[in-house]
Amino acid sequence: MELLLAILPPLLFYIIFNLCKLGYQKRDQRCYMLSYQCHKAPEDQRLDTGSCANIVARNKNLGIEEYRFLLKTMVSSGIGEETYCPKNVIDGREESPTHMDAVSEMDGIIFPTLDKLFAKTGVSPSEIDIIVSSVSLISPAPSLTARVMNRYRMREDVKAFNLSGMGCSASVVAVDLVKQLFRTCKNSLAIVVSTESMGPNWYSGKDKSMMLSNILFRTGGCSMLLTNNRALKHKALLELTCSVRTHIGSDDEAYRSCIQVEDDLGHKGFRLTRDLPKAGAKALTMNLRVLLPKVLPPLELLRYQITYYRNKIMGRSIPKGAGPGLDLRSGIDHFCVHPGGRAIIDEVGKSLALSDHELEPARMALYRFGNTSSGGLWYVLGYMEAKKRLKKGDKILMISLGAGFKCNNCVWKVLKDLDDPNVWQDCIDDYPPKTTGNPFSEKFDWINDGSLDLATREDYLPLLSKYSNC
Repeated sequence: MELLLAILPPLLFYIIFNLCKLGYQKRDQRCYMLSYQCHKAPEDQRLDTGSCANIVARNKNLGIEEYRFLLKTMVSSGIGEETYCPKNVIDGREESPTHMDAVSEMDGIIFPTLDKLFAKTGVSPSEIDIIVSSVSLISPAPSLTARVMNRYRMREDVKAFNLSGMGCSASVVAVDLVKQLFRTCKNSLAIVVSTESMGPNWYSGKDKSMMLSNILFRTGGCSMLLTNNRALKHKALLELTCSVRTHIGSDDEAYRSCIQVEDDLGHKGFRLTRDLPKAGAKALTMNLRVLLPKVLPPLELLRYQITYYRNKIMGRSIPKGAGPGLDLRSGIDHFCVHPGGRAIIDEVGKSLALSDHELEPARMALYRFGNTSSGGLWYVLGYMEAKKRLKKGDKILMISLGAGFKCNNCVWKVLKDLDDPNVWQDCIDDYPPKTTGNPFSEKFDWINDGSLDLATREDYLPLLSKYSNC
């Protein structure tokens, strides 16, 4: 008994010490979003119906069948007439982009968003400790983060990281990387830049699975300011509460479903196969099986388990996937779905039983700005904020899918009521529009006329030029 009494105080002290240590460590692992700034390209880069037709007409590899495919796909894409594309494409140099085109495109997105971010937050570039860029299709030397450091004369001890090849889900990967770095970097400030190099990667061939990328992808990007300094929590918009990354690259079908290749004629581009929705559904299901138990209330998880096994015992059908059967709204208030295309948004909505109201931000971001790759999620978040949907205490589930194939999701907690119109300032009152159609069908439906089946390029190019200028 005396031995037990002698051992007990040191043991209790050891337990209390480690619990305090664990709590202190978790306190330093916070990740706050101080601000974010989405890019809006100049008006001379706007890609309306006429501009699209002019670009298509310049491609001498296309015939009437490819035109019909483009028309059908564009009409059903969910993309409007106010998106933007790279300057070299607008200028007619999509088949011969230069290195300067690529670098200028990046500078034109990264620097304006960072300028506005620093001005908005009052943070000086000299205070930045960590920089992460997530751009998949360009890796110049010096790197993009080096260009940022040179432009803003940042400190020599800044930790810089350049992520490439990560696809549309790269932004969440970058945020997760910052969260991991915050574990060892106390009271730090980090900037994340997410965009994509479209200009040098515009497809000029006629492979239909590669022509899809020209229809979906548009110019855009976002810069974010993050910190783990608790003293700045009162200035923060969001707090990262959970992030889960899933990679199914070992599956051949998933790996090849979204891949950069050359076609038979040597034209470089991005191939999107019919296996893409299947790969996305698989990766999303696997990811949510890990993420949802971290964010949903224990009672909801218990209810789901009881229902699951009761149905199994009684021989009833069991919903497939990680979403059906669970009340996601018991732990999630908003769903920030990657605006990768109408099919992707609809598939995610179907899998998680989301309403039209919950999918509206993703659909509107796609319609207004197109698929801006890794920057797309922040246009969706911006729409929610501009519509004053985000209230203090709300939880936001960000769902991103990208080449590899990857599904990277995270959950943010809203720290204050948000109402900044941001990049949506000049048009938010017009959204959602009564219809998300586009005038392509009205202007170019003559392409489907059977009399053009045997027509030559010289026969239908005058018509294409005539209606594109209407």
